[in-house]
Amino acid sequence: MMPHDDQRPDPDALLAQLREQDRRAARGRLRIYFGASAGVGKTYAMLQEARKLQRDGAAPLVGVIETHGRTETARLLDGLELLPRRRIDYRGKTLDEFDLDAALARAPGVILVDELAHSNAPGSRHPKRWQDVEELLAAGIDVLTTVNVQHLESLNDVVGGIAGIRVAETVPDRVFDSADEIVMVDLTADALLARLKEGKVYQPQQAERAAGNFFRKGNLIALRELALRRTADRVEGDVRAWREAQSIDAIWKTGAGLLVCLGPGSHAEHVVRSSARMASQLGTAWHAVYVETARLGKLPETARVRIMDTLKLAHSLGATTAVLSGEDIAASTLDYARDHNLSRIALGRDGSRWPWRRRTARRLARLAPGVDLIEIGQPAVPPAAVSGATAATGAAAEPGQPLLPHALAAGASLLTALVATPLRPWLDLANIVMLFLLVVLLVAMRFGRAPSVTATCVGVASFDFFFVPPRFDFAVSDVQYLITFAVMLAVGLITGHLTAGLRFQARVAAQRERRVRALYEFARELSGALAASQVFESSRAVIQNAFGARATLLVPDADGRLGMPPTDDGGATGPAPGNVDLGIAQWAYDHAQPAGLGTDTLPACPLFYLPLVAPMRTRGVLAIEPEGGRWVLIPEQRRQLDALAALAAIALERVHYVEVAQAALVNMESERLRNSLLAALSHDLRTPLTALVGLSESLLRGEPVLPDKSQALAQALHDEAVRMGTLVANLLDMARIESGEVRFNLEWQALEEVVGSALRACGAALRQHTVTVRLPPDMPLVRFDAVLIERVLCNLVENAAKYTPAGSRIEISALARGAWIDVTVSDDGPGLRAGSEEAIFEKFTRGERESALPGVGLGLAICRAIIGAHGGMIRACASTLGGAGFVFSLPAGSPPELDLLSMETNDA
Repeated sequence: MMPHDDQRPDPDALLAQLREQDRRAARGRLRIYFGASAGVGKTYAMLQEARKLQRDGAAPLVGVIETHGRTETARLLDGLELLPRRRIDYRGKTLDEFDLDAALARAPGVILVDELAHSNAPGSRHPKRWQDVEELLAAGIDVLTTVNVQHLESLNDVVGGIAGIRVAETVPDRVFDSADEIVMVDLTADALLARLKEGKVYQPQQAERAAGNFFRKGNLIALRELALRRTADRVEGDVRAWREAQSIDAIWKTGAGLLVCLGPGSHAEHVVRSSARMASQLGTAWHAVYVETARLGKLPETARVRIMDTLKLAHSLGATTAVLSGEDIAASTLDYARDHNLSRIALGRDGSRWPWRRRTARRLARLAPGVDLIEIGQPAVPPAAVSGATAATGAAAEPGQPLLPHALAAGASLLTALVATPLRPWLDLANIVMLFLLVVLLVAMRFGRAPSVTATCVGVASFDFFFVPPRFDFAVSDVQYLITFAVMLAVGLITGHLTAGLRFQARVAAQRERRVRALYEFARELSGALAASQVFESSRAVIQNAFGARATLLVPDADGRLGMPPTDDGGATGPAPGNVDLGIAQWAYDHAQPAGLGTDTLPACPLFYLPLVAPMRTRGVLAIEPEGGRWVLIPEQRRQLDALAALAAIALERVHYVEVAQAALVNMESERLRNSLLAALSHDLRTPLTALVGLSESLLRGEPVLPDKSQALAQALHDEAVRMGTLVANLLDMARIESGEVRFNLEWQALEEVVGSALRACGAALRQHTVTVRLPPDMPLVRFDAVLIERVLCNLVENAAKYTPAGSRIEISALARGAWIDVTVSDDGPGLRAGSEEAIFEKFTRGERESALPGVGLGLAICRAIIGAHGGMIRACASTLGGAGFVFSLPAGSPPELDLLSMETNDA
């Protein structure tokens, strides 16, 4: 075997690397100038780079730069080409934004886009500037940009806790991590405060406020540390990527990572705790690994439970844990250290009495002389004695071997001697030796390393006794046979060792292949699941096959309470209903943490409860009952179980949203059909209703005058025709608003004018009511469609008049509240039914279920649609008069100056 076969690059990895290189070659390069806070010089450094590129013959384009009044920064713009900004009208103001379309049309080689976390004005193509940058990169344009540490999504809350200010504009960490270059622009806290006092960061008034809030020295020091650490993490990722791309195996001491090698000994917990304290003092991440060899794989169950408990302890103390497989503990540990670039390896002090057993530390030192080895001493108070326990370095005590494999191995060698004895005249001694070696190979394949040693020793003795002269005696007549015995013994031992190692590795590979196949088959089954019951059955089956345990899924109801799934023919594969503790399962569901057997929460419970955490919410709990009553999982198995649970959770969430989408589609189609019918009926009814109104008016006003009884009938006919026309108009308006056919005529207008117009339109309905209007004299102008807002007021006032007795009071008031204008219509009638405040805004919903009052329940639905189209909101509440109240809010905006408004009026 070639010594470097294991170091050959993976062809799939090379292919993926080439594809990634092709993808990056087609995209632009992103360079981010990163700093701890405003004023450190990010924009200045970016402009300096642009001028350098210009001197080198490039033509960088300045897409958007925010100088914030800094003259030094503004001077660097001289001579650079500036991209004109795009003007966007928003709430009466004109905003200047980055013109993405113009930048794409120009297609420069390099473009400068300041403030990556900036939120674009409404009406822009993308809500965030970093999305504009991604589109530029996809077009093959290189981008230079800037961002502060407080704008990174993962650090936003951390910075908010330090500075007391949480910024709303953030950038996803993936954008930062995918940048081709990160340039850290650093400045000490004292130097930044000096720049602030000199007016080089903000204008004097802004600087004074900033110095008392965000720009405190403690804040700046903490932000600088965060920025430096985040940059270091990014550089560490670059180092790891470079090492992988160049197939570099040597460990570079660029970080302070710590790797702890654990063994099955009784001192392993002491090693873990000491390593955790060491990692905390170093301020670094640490890993804990256990290497399982063929010999250690035969440890008794109590020892394996102790190993898993030790790994669980390491995980709880913040370590990344792993179980490795291999025949050489030192080589496997060193491979893991190289893969993760860990320059320090800690292991327990070897207490073995036999010198040849103290090998792990020596082999590590010989294989990697540049790695720092830390030896952790044994505890002052040793733990309770464990039979056969040794130090925690991986040099475990020889596990007890059953006698039967050794007896069979010895019997196989003796049987070979008996079979070969009659063949001695026809077989040379060398061929007989081959027969004994073949037996050693077969024993190693079947029973492992220790029985193969027995077969080797018995085979050498049998060869000497039965075939070497003088026969049937252990005496040797020729000294050369001693060399034969030695070579035969060495070849037998080596062959047995290698065969047993390959057998162990094949078994481990088979186990991993079974786990991967189980995941693949489970994912394939879930991909076709269209109902939750299919997810239940697939989960039960895969848990039964992969872990030999019974499982069931507990799903929540509409109130978030877990319940047992419906029993069916396949229910026998799950735990007995009496064994499932819904209280523990509910705790696991509410806290999104595992509980029960093998955990730190109620470990005495016979079942293991694993929450199914999906991207949007927890979808249920997987209750698992081991068949043997024991639950010993190595980290690899636990990760497999977590992966199965994640797949089941995502499948349940997908099924849920499929059902939601189907229901939404049915509702949309129903709504579309209903609107079409309403529009058709409204159009067909308007003409005859208009004719009825006209004819009734002709009867009332025509000559000769009708008798009193006929006059009353004509008036009733007119009133009902008008009411029916109003209902048809409501139906038509609702259909038009929902179809988007209504065009709004938004203008700055006085609210009192539209209120007066609405009251005049509702004069007939208000004859028996007292109406009061309370509008403040300094009420600002509001931008709305006068016709539609009048319609809203008419509907609200008519509702108040309809559902209150004669003589009731109705009040219309308005109030400016920050960025909103609140308009309230209230009465002193019976009020609203409890809990109906939201339901009455639904279409075809009336204030009273059974009522002789006319109407179809569309008035409030039309009000909500109109107010929502204006960017406002409407709600129902109890009024201060004791009855019902309806409040609708419109955006206040920024009204134009009165002199400008009067000039426009005069010009008109």
